[in-house]
Amino acid sequence: MCRWLAYSGSAIHLEEVLYRPAHSLIDQSRHARLGVETTNGDGFGVGWYEDDGAGAQRNSEPAVFRGIGPAWSDANLRELARCVRSPLFFAHIRASTGTEVQQTNCHPFRHGRWLWMHNGAIHGFAELRRDLVLAVDPPLYRCIRGSTDSELMFYLALTLGLQEEPPRAVARMIGLVEDVARCHGVPDPLQMTVAASDGVRLWGFRYSTARASRSLFYSTDVTTLRALYPDNEALRQLSDETRIVVSEPLGDLPGAWRAVPDSCYGVIQAGRDVMHPLEPVMP
Repeated sequence: MCRWLAYSGSAIHLEEVLYRPAHSLIDQSRHARLGVETTNGDGFGVGWYEDDGAGAQRNSEPAVFRGIGPAWSDANLRELARCVRSPLFFAHIRASTGTEVQQTNCHPFRHGRWLWMHNGAIHGFAELRRDLVLAVDPPLYRCIRGSTDSELMFYLALTLGLQEEPPRAVARMIGLVEDVARCHGVPDPLQMTVAASDGVRLWGFRYSTARASRSLFYSTDVTTLRALYPDNEALRQLSDETRIVVSEPLGDLPGAWRAVPDSCYGVIQAGRDVMHPLEPVMP
């Protein structure tokens, strides 16, 4: 399937997490350890919110850069990551589950201030797609550019209230997919880890109908890590609010990563981050 990371905190250059860690996202594009596929070479994308100089972005539309080649060999991505600095950004490497390798199918997806990316699949998508597409609000339907289940999930969530109540909208999207699958006799239709952001908060979701979801981790709070590793210069440069959510850890530093429980979502925000159960809301 895919690998992704979402970063929120002190403004840094994208290369700090895309290239420099021992098991960086670029390394994972060729040597993933926890994914279904070892290689994720069917395109990539990054999306970022502008740094306003105060570390608090973020009322403008995010920028997005996507390519259809493998991330490990893209010179433009390497150059962009060296130059772009942001306090909140997404990065995704794709392993297609059957839809075409084309730029419009690469993550992250953007609508207004929102970014969305996904690892997983809607099983039986070809059979379910028509009913799911018809559930998208018509003005939003016109914004869909690609053919992936991931982008369709985004626009279903937008239809169901993502911009007002993100956790409830995602729970309603899950319920809708499972209800349509049930009508078509498709078992265990949904497998997902999802990141979504409006530029202020960051949500990470982990769920599967079969309760056997793909891996998802978040970084331990920086204050705790500084106490564990007082000589680590990189940790001293980060604010206490800095967090990273990843499909798999970027390194093997003991105590640095914690697994997101299955059927849960977390919110990274100013002040206290929170985590809650995630259960479908049926239509």
